[in-house]
Amino acid sequence: MELAKIEQLVVKYDNAETTLQEEAILRDYFLSDNVAPHLEEYQMMFAYFQTSQDETFTKTLEFKPEKRRNYKWLSVAASVVLLFSIYIGQTITNTSEGKPISSLDELTVTERFHYDQAEKALKMLSGSLNKGNEAFNNLYAYEDSVNKIFKTK
Repeated sequence: MELAKIEQLVVKYDNAETTLQEEAILRDYFLSDNVAPHLEEYQMMFAYFQTSQDETFTKTLEFKPEKRRNYKWLSVAASVVLLFSIYIGQTITNTSEGKPISSLDELTVTERFHYDQAEKALKMLSGSLNKGNEAFNNLYAYEDSVNKIFKTK
């Protein structure tokens, strides 16, 4: 009678339908010495579960510190670009003759080169700032949707 009950519990165990009490009955049966020969494969499995339950992790975990970006250099670069653009702006308006320039066609080759370089640098800076603005807009849209869901505002 007991063997038939154990076989029924094994079928339930294989189908993941056993309760904790039924699993305790199975564990006690398979950890004992008198196991039916056709169920010996489960005896090894339950013995493994018993030994693995006694294992503990003794090593200490070391976490690497988070790398922080140094945004100080970004502000220095922006300042340099701003000063460079002011300098270029003054050289464009103040030519060697002392008269203001009415169009870009009146620039010399080197002045035009410097103007183009400053324009590229400012476009690159503008693109970076626009990416930051887009990220904040996405964040605000997320915050608004969360506020609508939880009706906090």
